Amino acid sequence: MVVYRTALLLLLLYLVVGLKSEGPPPGALKTRVNQLVADLRFDFWGWEAKALWGKLTLWLLQPQRYMTEADRSRFVRDWVERVSEAQRLEAKIAEIYTDPSIQDPFQATAEIRAERDRVRREIAARQFIAEAIIEEQVGVVLARDASGILGQPTPPVGIHITPLPRVLILSLRERIAVIHQAELVPGITADRADALEEQIDRSLNVSSLVTPIGGMSAWPAMVLEFPSLAWWTEVAAHEWTHHYLYFFPLGWEYGENWEARVINETVASLVGWEIARRTLVQYHPDLAPSEEPWAEEEEESPALPPPSPDPGAFDFNREMHKTRIRVDHLLLQGRIEEAENYMERRRQFFWERGYRIRKLNQAYFAFYGSYAAAPVGAAGKDPIGPAVRKVWRMTAKDPRRFLQQMRGVTSLDELLQLIGE
Repeated sequence: MVVYRTALLLLLLYLVVGLKSEGPPPGALKTRVNQLVADLRFDFWGWEAKALWGKLTLWLLQPQRYMTEADRSRFVRDWVERVSEAQRLEAKIAEIYTDPSIQDPFQATAEIRAERDRVRREIAARQFIAEAIIEEQVGVVLARDASGILGQPTPPVGIHITPLPRVLILSLRERIAVIHQAELVPGITADRADALEEQIDRSLNVSSLVTPIGGMSAWPAMVLEFPSLAWWTEVAAHEWTHHYLYFFPLGWEYGENWEARVINETVASLVGWEIARRTLVQYHPDLAPSEEPWAEEEEESPALPPPSPDPGAFDFNREMHKTRIRVDHLLLQGRIEEAENYMERRRQFFWERGYRIRKLNQAYFAFYGSYAAAPVGAAGKDPIGPAVRKVWRMTAKDPRRFLQQMRGVTSLDELLQLIGE
């Protein structure tokens, strides 16, 4: 056990230190962007120090080791309920503050705020133990079904539920692809984000977007506070997959190779969902999903048309899929401004149907289109998603075999060779 813990510490050091990359030369696009956002940069190392200290303290004590498996499950589910209650109280406070009939909202919310603060203290006191339980439950399944040494997942599972940074994404205007990403402070207001995007777009002739995220693969992984045990389980497995791939070519080329980024994110989505499903089946069977969130590929049965959706229902993913295909077509013809005008019209179209998209541009598709696990969506006709899903089926949806097949694949050409096309 001592040998394992020593190796674990060295592994964590590699994960954390390895996140740092060399800065680009003065005048390069990345340097210019970093200068523009200098006062908004997320303090990664400050966050990392606090998160690691909390994990180390709990690791030395490990109070969850003295709980039965049933007690662990009850503890983490009770913690999720407290998170849900805190968010419900916060929503109620916000509603009172927007009610014009209430003259003194501060006084009207006094009892609710006191209750919220009490629940928040309970959440904070229990958070590291709840995270440790989620980590261990996911880790048991990962060690058995994906990658492990001496019954322990390799690399270790690590999550910390926290306010997440916003991410600034830059894409080319003439072609959808992430060319730079920067982490910014949490809670940037819409007006500040819009002004920053306008400044960057105008000065660098790119397409930019400041967007929220659901997780970030530091170690421990940053995870959004969302009152769902199924969500946290899936994000823990998804981010672990990024950590695992960090030690292989598919992870090495994530930041420099657009195709590798899409392959990496799609692999993480598939493995994350499957590991989460198996974890829930084992520990929380009533929360386990009944089926995958994506359908089997249409190309498996080319003679059969896709199922007709309910004529009265609005299918966001299908409409976004159509939008991406049209944008790609216009950009391929060099009709950049026409594509940008079209995206703005489609943004208004989505807005009218209840989808509050602040900005729909090349950077939006570059970010959201890199998650290509679903057959339809922001990835459009990008062939990477279908090819990765084909490998997933070829390996019988076995996470271990799938990761071994995919971890060295960094381009579409290599991916097509793997599936024999």
